[in-house]
Amino acid sequence: MLRRLVGTLIGLLMLFVGSLAFNAASGQSRWPGPLDFVRVHPWVVLLLLVPLALVELRPEPRGHRTPRPTTPATYRLPPRNTHFTGRDATLRELRRRLTSAGDVAIQAVHGLGGVGKTQLAVEYAYRYLAKYRFVAFVDAEAPDLVASQFTSLARELGLGEVGPEQVVPGVYRELRDRRPWLIIFDNGEKPGMLTHALPSGDLARNGHVLVTTRVSGWSGRAGVMDLEVFTRQESVELLVRRVPGTTVETADRIAEQLGDLPLALEQAAGYMGYNQTVPEEYLSLLTSRLEDMISRGELADRPAVVVTTLWQLSVRRLEREQPQAVRLLELCALLAPEPIPLELFTGSPERLITAAADPLAWDTTVGALAGLGLARREDSALLLHRLVQAATRAAMPDDVLATTRVSLCRALLAAVPHDIHGDPDARPRWHGLLPHVLAVTKDDPPAGCAADTAVLLRLASEFLLQIGDRGVALPLCERALALDEALGGRDAEVGFDLITLAQIHRDLGMPETARPLAERALRLHESCLPAGSPTIATDLATLARTLCLLGEQQEALPLAERALHIDEAAYGPDNPYVSFDLIALATVHADLGDHATAVRLISRALRIREALYAPDHLYIGYALLFKAEVLDALSDPSAITPARRGAHILHAQLGRTHPKTEDALALVDRLNR
Repeated sequence: MLRRLVGTLIGLLMLFVGSLAFNAASGQSRWPGPLDFVRVHPWVVLLLLVPLALVELRPEPRGHRTPRPTTPATYRLPPRNTHFTGRDATLRELRRRLTSAGDVAIQAVHGLGGVGKTQLAVEYAYRYLAKYRFVAFVDAEAPDLVASQFTSLARELGLGEVGPEQVVPGVYRELRDRRPWLIIFDNGEKPGMLTHALPSGDLARNGHVLVTTRVSGWSGRAGVMDLEVFTRQESVELLVRRVPGTTVETADRIAEQLGDLPLALEQAAGYMGYNQTVPEEYLSLLTSRLEDMISRGELADRPAVVVTTLWQLSVRRLEREQPQAVRLLELCALLAPEPIPLELFTGSPERLITAAADPLAWDTTVGALAGLGLARREDSALLLHRLVQAATRAAMPDDVLATTRVSLCRALLAAVPHDIHGDPDARPRWHGLLPHVLAVTKDDPPAGCAADTAVLLRLASEFLLQIGDRGVALPLCERALALDEALGGRDAEVGFDLITLAQIHRDLGMPETARPLAERALRLHESCLPAGSPTIATDLATLARTLCLLGEQQEALPLAERALHIDEAAYGPDNPYVSFDLIALATVHADLGDHATAVRLISRALRIREALYAPDHLYIGYALLFKAEVLDALSDPSAITPARRGAHILHAQLGRTHPKTEDALALVDRLNR
C-alpha cells in the first residue's frame, strides 16, 4: 500500500514538473524560491524523477508481495443460503474477533443443534469473501473424514505426493502464498479430536480458522462465541418472507411453538410451501401434534435434515458413554421448557435416576447433557429447548413414556409445598415448579398416577387462586374433581376439590355457583373427618364469605365464628389459618355495618400475617386493602395509608394490569380525592 502511494505521488509530481516546463517554455521570467530552479532546469528535474519511478515499478520479492484483489479460490464451500435471515450483529462481531486475534485466529461458534452455526459460518465466508484469497470448508464430524479431506485439499493446492503425517503441515505451508485464508471446520467435536488439523507454531500466517460445534470445552484452544436461537423479530421476518400470506401475529405464534430455532423455522416454511398449507392451519397442527410435525418439512439444501433426527447422534453417543444421561434427558423431556430445578432429582424420595445418589456421578451426568449441547446448565437448574424435548418424546416408546410420567408425578407431588397458605416460602417454590406440574398433568394420567395427578391439579389451582389467576385455576380444579370422583373412596379429597372450586367461583363473582359447592364440601368433611378438624374450619369460613356475597350475613355469622373457634383450638391464636378466619368474620361484620368490630378483627389478622410472611406478601396486601375499605366506611382519614401500601404490594406482585391491582389503585385514587 505504501509503495503504491509513493508511486502515485511521484506520478503526480512528474505531471506537475511537466506543467512547469511548459510554463517555462511560455516565457515566465521568475518563480519564487527553489521553484526557480525548476523554471531554469525543468528537464534536469524530470530526468532525476524518472529513475525513482522505475524503482517503484520493480517487482517485489516473493516473500513480501501483497496479494492483488482476485476472485478467491474455494474448496467445498456450500452454496450461499439465499434465505439467510438476520445475524448482522453476530457476523460483525465474528469478523471483529477474527481480525483482532493476530496472525492465526481460531474462533469456535458453539450452540444447540439446529441453531444455525453452519449457516452462520457459510454466510460469513460469502459476506467477507473478498477479504480472503482461499476459503476451505471441512466436514469435521469424524477425525478420519478430516484427514481424507485434507488429502483432497492438498491436491487442490497443487501439493505433491506426501505421507499422511505431512499432509496437514503441507497444506498450511502452501497457504502461506495464499494469505489471508479461511478454513471452516464444521460440526467439530472436542478440541482434542481436531488437534492434528488445526494450525500451530509457524505453520501458517495471516489465516483464520472457524469451528462450528455443539460441544463445550473449546475455550482453552479458541475464542468461543455462543450462538443463540433467533430473536422473535428474526423468526417472524423469516416466516413472513418465506410463506406468502403469513401475518405477523401467526408467525409470532408459530415461532413460539418452535422455540425460535432457525432449522425448525426453515423446516416449517418448507412444509407450508410444499403442501400449500395455510399458516393458521399449520399453527393448529403444530399446537396439537408437535412431535409429529417436527419430522415433516424438507429443507431445499439439506433434504435429509429434520428436527426429529437432529440430535440422534448425540443421544447414541450418550447411550454408549453416559446411559444415565439418557434417562435424565427422558425425564426432562416430559417437563416444561423452563428451568428445571436439579433438586427435583436429588431431593426426591422417589429415586428418579440412580446417578443422583452420588454427587460426582450426578455432576458428570448433568454435564454430559450440557457438554453435548442438549441442555444448558444454569446454576442449580437445567434448561432444555422445547424441540429437544419434543424430539426426545417422539423417540420414547409408549411404556417408557407412561412409567416416566408416573415417576415425575410422584416426585413433583413430593417437591411442591402442600400448605400453600400457611408456608411463607410456598410461593417462590411454586413459581419454579408450576410449569412442570402443568406439563406433567396436561394429559389424562396413566393408571399409576391418577390420584397423585388429582392432588397436583388441585394444589396448582390453589396456588393460582392465591396469585389471582382464577381463570387458569378453574379448569385445573375441575379436572382434579373429575379424577377424584372417578377413582371413588376419596371423600376427603373430593371435599378439598369442592371447597377450592367454591373459592374460585366466589372470586370470579359467582357466589350462587360457589354456595352448593361449599355446602357439599362441608357435608363430606363432616361425614369423614373429626368435628374439630381444621379442614372443616376452612369449609365454614369459605361458606360464610360466600353467603355474605349473597346477602345472607346473619346465616354467615355463626359459621365464621365456629371456623375461628376450631382453628384457634387446633393451632393457637397466632396461626396463619386463624388470620383467614378473622378476615372471614370481619367480612360478615363489615357487611352487617359493624365496621368497628371489623377493623379490630382485620388488625389482628394483619398482625399475624406480618409476623409470619414477608413484608410484600400478597396476603398482607389483601388485608391492608380490606382494612382501608373498612376505615373509609368509618370516615377515618388514615385509610389512605394501608390503601397505598396494599396497592404497592399488589402492583409489585401481580403487575399493573391485574384486575386486583387496578381495583387497589382505584381505591387509592378515590381516597386521595
